Amino acid sequence: MMREKEPLADRLYRGLLRVLPFDFRSEFGDDMEQAFREQRLDTGERAGLPGLFRMWWATITDILRMAPREHASVLLQDTRYALRMMRKNRGYTLAAILILGLGIGANTSIFSVVNSVLLRPLPYASGDRLVILQQGRAKHGDAMRFSVAEINDYRQQSRTLDSVVEYHSMSFTLFGGREPYSVRTGVVSAGFFEFLGVKPLLGRTFLPEEEGRGAQPVLILSYEFWKKQERGDPNIIGRRYEMNDRVHIVVGVLPPIPQYPDENDVYMTSSSCPFRARAAFIENRNSRMMLAFGRMKPGVTLAQAHADLSAVAANLAGQYPASYPANLGYAMTPLELRTELTREARPLLWALLGAAAFVLLIACANVANLILARMAQRERELTIRWAMGAGAGRLLRQLLTESLILALLAAGVGLAFAWGSMELLTGFTAQLTPRAREISLDRWVLAFAVGCATLTSVVCGSLAALQSRAGAAKGPLMQRTRLRSALIAAQVAFSYVLLIGAGLMVRSLVQLQRVDPGFAAQRTFAVSYDLDWSKFPMGSDRERAADRRVLERMQQVPGVLVSAISSDFPMNPGSRMNMAGTHLRAFGDSRPDGELPRVGVVRFVSPDYFKVLGIPLVSGRAIQESDNEKVPYVAVINRALALRVWGNADPIDQKVQLGSNDWLRVVGVVGDVKEFGPGHDVPSQVYLAIAQQPMATCVLVRAAGEPNAVISGVRRAVLGANPGTAITRVETLEDARSEAVRPPRTVARLFTLFAGLALVIAVAGIGSMLMLSVRQRMREIGIRIALGAGPGDIVAAILRQGMALAAIGFAVGLVGALMLTRLIRTLLFEVTPTDAPTYAAVSAVLLAAALIASWTPARRAARIDPQLALRCE
Repeated sequence: MMREKEPLADRLYRGLLRVLPFDFRSEFGDDMEQAFREQRLDTGERAGLPGLFRMWWATITDILRMAPREHASVLLQDTRYALRMMRKNRGYTLAAILILGLGIGANTSIFSVVNSVLLRPLPYASGDRLVILQQGRAKHGDAMRFSVAEINDYRQQSRTLDSVVEYHSMSFTLFGGREPYSVRTGVVSAGFFEFLGVKPLLGRTFLPEEEGRGAQPVLILSYEFWKKQERGDPNIIGRRYEMNDRVHIVVGVLPPIPQYPDENDVYMTSSSCPFRARAAFIENRNSRMMLAFGRMKPGVTLAQAHADLSAVAANLAGQYPASYPANLGYAMTPLELRTELTREARPLLWALLGAAAFVLLIACANVANLILARMAQRERELTIRWAMGAGAGRLLRQLLTESLILALLAAGVGLAFAWGSMELLTGFTAQLTPRAREISLDRWVLAFAVGCATLTSVVCGSLAALQSRAGAAKGPLMQRTRLRSALIAAQVAFSYVLLIGAGLMVRSLVQLQRVDPGFAAQRTFAVSYDLDWSKFPMGSDRERAADRRVLERMQQVPGVLVSAISSDFPMNPGSRMNMAGTHLRAFGDSRPDGELPRVGVVRFVSPDYFKVLGIPLVSGRAIQESDNEKVPYVAVINRALALRVWGNADPIDQKVQLGSNDWLRVVGVVGDVKEFGPGHDVPSQVYLAIAQQPMATCVLVRAAGEPNAVISGVRRAVLGANPGTAITRVETLEDARSEAVRPPRTVARLFTLFAGLALVIAVAGIGSMLMLSVRQRMREIGIRIALGAGPGDIVAAILRQGMALAAIGFAVGLVGALMLTRLIRTLLFEVTPTDAPTYAAVSAVLLAAALIASWTPARRAARIDPQLALRCE
C-alpha cells in the first residue's frame, strides 16, 4: 500500500522546527504551526519553471498593490539588508563582482567599438545617402579610377544623384614651418565638405570660385595636423605656406572626423594640384586618377541609383568605344559609403563581440553557481522568513535586490575595464577603418553595461529563488545540485568553444609568421622622403641628379653596409607608388588590353636594391649602373610573372609593354616577394631602373650593425643631399613585417584573453562546486571511510564527479565548436575550422584543467576524519 505524500507545508514546518532553538519552538511552535498551515504558500507548491513563473506573478501583484511610499520603504529595507549580507560575506561578494565585472567589461569594451564603428550613423549629413562610385571592367572584376571627363558626365547625366564630387590624394612638401614637412594632401572638389555636411572647426570651407583656373591656392588643415604641427594655434586662419612653388593660404580647420579613404594632413582644391590642373590631363578621358563620391536624392534607393548609373555607363560606352572596349564589359556600381568604411573591420568585430558574449555567459553561469551555493547556506534563514509570513514574491524581490546590487557593482568594474582598454582597441581598429577615432564610451555603451547587469541580476536572482524553493521542497542533496551541475557543464561547453576559436586564431598567426616574405628584413631600414617637386620635377634630369647625390651621401655614412633608392619597399603600409593594375603586353601578343595579365606592383629601383633586401637572382642579371636614360629601357620581373606569361620558356631578352608606355627588354628574373603581407598572394611584379625613370621616395639601407646606430646619420645625409627634402618616415623592415600581421595578431591575443578568462572561470566553478559538495557530504564520506573505503576510493569518486561534468560540457562544446567556428573561416590563414591538431590540443588542455580543478577537493575529501565528520553532524 502506497504511503500518502506529506503536504509541502507540513514538510517545511517540520524542517523549520528542527533548525529553530528549543525555547523558540516551545513558546511559539503551536501558533507558528497554525499560521503556517493556513498560509500553505500555494505559489510554492511546485518548483521548476512553473514555480518561478508563479513567484514572478506574485511579485508583480505585490508591486501593483503597494503605494509609492511603501515601494520606497521596502526597496530601502531590501537594499540595507542586501548590503549587510554582502558585508558579512566579503569573499563571496568580491568573487562575484570580479567574475561578473570581467564578463561585463569584455562585452562593454567590444560593444563600444561595434557601436561606434558599425552601428552608429556616419558623422556626415545624410550619411545614409552617400555612395562611392565604382567603375570597372565587369568581365575581369577590376576597378578603374575616374577621369575629369567621366566625373563631369556622371554629374550631368545622372537622375538619381544630386551631387558628385572628386577626390585623390598626393604627397607634397610644405614650407613655412620650422622645417620642410611632407604632407598627405587631399585634392577635392570645392564643394567636397558641403557634400559631406562637414562644418569647419575654424574658418570656412572652399568657395566655388577657388576651383577655377588661376585661383589663389588655399588650404584646409585636418584637425590632427593643426593640433600636432601647429599646436592648436587659434590664429592659424590666414597663415601662408609655400607648396609646389606657390603660396597657399589657410582658410579653415576641420573638426575631428573620420577621413575617407585616406587620413590627410591638408586639403586643396583640384585647381591647385600641379598634375590635376594640367590642360592635357583634363582633356584626356583616359587619364584616370580620381575617386568619385555621390549623394543620392531623397527617397532614392541604392537599386534605383544602380540602374540609373548603369544606363549612363551604357551611354558612355556607346559614345566613346575607344575608351570603353565592348569586350571588357564596362559597368558602374554605387556602393554605400557606410559599408565601405567598415568592410574590413566588420567580420573581425562581430567575431570578437561573439567571443566576449561567451565570456559573459560563462561569468553569469559561474556567478549563478556562487549564488546557488550561497542559497544552500541560507536555507535556514529563508525557511524562517517563509514561515514568518514572507510570501514568494517578497522573497524574490529580496533576492533580486541582492543580485542587482552585485551586478551594478560589477558593471562599474566592467566600465573601468572598458575605459582602460580603449587605447588598445582604438589602435587595433584604426588599422581596419577610419571610423576608429569615433570610438568612445557614450550613453549607449553605458546603457549596454547597465543592461547586461540588469539582465544578469534577473537571471541570477530568479535562479536563486528557484533553487531556494526547490531545495526546501525536495530536500535530497543530489536533486538540489542538478541546476548547479548544469551550469558548470555549460561553462565548460562555452569555454571549449572559445578555446577552439582562440586555438585556431593562434595557429593561423603561427602559419602567417612562418611564411617566407622573400626578402631579408634583418638590419635593414627605410627612410622615406619627399623632394620638392617644384625644384626637382618628376622624371627630369634634376631629379636624376638628386637621386645620385642621395646615393653618394649614403656611401659616406659610417655603418652603412649597402644602400639603394626606390619608389617603395615591401610591406609598406603607406605604399602609393605601385602602379597596381597596369596590364602587361608581351611582344607579339595581340589580345585586347582587357585580356592581358595585370601587374600587381611596378617598382623603380637602383642597382643595389636586390642586394639590400637579399632578393635572389633567378636568371639573367639585375639592374646595373649602365641602365640609364641614354640606353634602351630594361625591366627585371619576378618568378610569378615569368611563369604566368611565358610558362617554362626563358623570358630573358623578351620585350614587354606596361600599359601604353614604351617597350622594355626583360634582362632578369628575381625571386618572389610577399609585397602586401604574408597573408596575401605573391603579386606579378616588374622592377624598372630608377635612372631611366626617376621616381625615388625612399632610401633603403642595410646596416653593418644595429640600425638605430645608423639611422640618424642616414637622416642627415638625405636632408643634406638636396635642399627642401622632407623626411616622412623611418621604419625598419622588421617592424614593417611585424605591422603587416598586426591585425591578426591582435585578434589572436583578444581571443586568447577571452578564452583564458573563460577557462579560469570554468575551472574555478568546477573546483568550488566540488568543494561545496564535499562539505555537504562530510557525513556520507565519513561513513564510507568508517566502513572501509580507502583514500583512493574517495579521491576516485570525487574525480569522477568533476570529470563527468567536464565530459558533458566537453561533448556539448565540441558540437558547438564544429558549428560556430565556421563563422570565422575568413579570418583564418592556411587553417581549416576543423583543424585536428587544434581540437586535440584544446581538448587536452581543457580536460587537464578540469582534472586539476577536481584534484584539490578530492584530496580534501580523502583526508576527512570519520569521527570528526560524524560528531559535526
